[in-house]
Amino acid sequence: MYVAIEGVDTSGKSTQINSLKNIYKDAIFTKEPGASTIGATIRDMVLYQEVKSSITEMFLFLADRAEHITDVIKPNLEERLIISDRSLVSGMAYASNIDNQSLALLNKIAVDNVMPDKVVILLLSEDELIRRLSQKQTDKVEARGVEYLLNIQDRILKAVQILGLDYIKINASMPQDEITKTIVGLIDE
Repeated sequence: MYVAIEGVDTSGKSTQINSLKNIYKDAIFTKEPGASTIGATIRDMVLYQEVKSSITEMFLFLADRAEHITDVIKPNLEERLIISDRSLVSGMAYASNIDNQSLALLNKIAVDNVMPDKVVILLLSEDELIRRLSQKQTDKVEARGVEYLLNIQDRILKAVQILGLDYIKINASMPQDEITKTIVGLIDE
């Protein structure tokens, strides 16, 4: 089974994945972008260098996604539980300058139609997002602001619907252990 944990920055994806590592010791844990060697380079290019074109940024992430599917997901899909920090869902959500149908097509090509079996979406209220962002140093994406991230959160929800994926929404402000129990319930059902 391939499970993607989705949500905007600071929603608690990393915290939940760390909790799940203690429960699913034999699972493959991965992330997008940056799980492959090429992906790590691409991630650094987009987040910390001067990529000026949003189209270039999208195609770099599509390249990373294709490598991720080939190197990590496909070889383990039949025999292992795979839990990924982000997936093509985020790819569609963050590429907001292209229509959803084109994004869906490009992402399906990049992933060779291999999509998550289940998607967990960690949702934040505006107030909670502001609070969490104020407690950390922001990267290039986070620096785009609260409104930008709330728009991305809405786009994540639209992306899972457009792709027809099985998903669950979780209030990311709940206690961490309750969120973990909800995710485990989804995986084990």
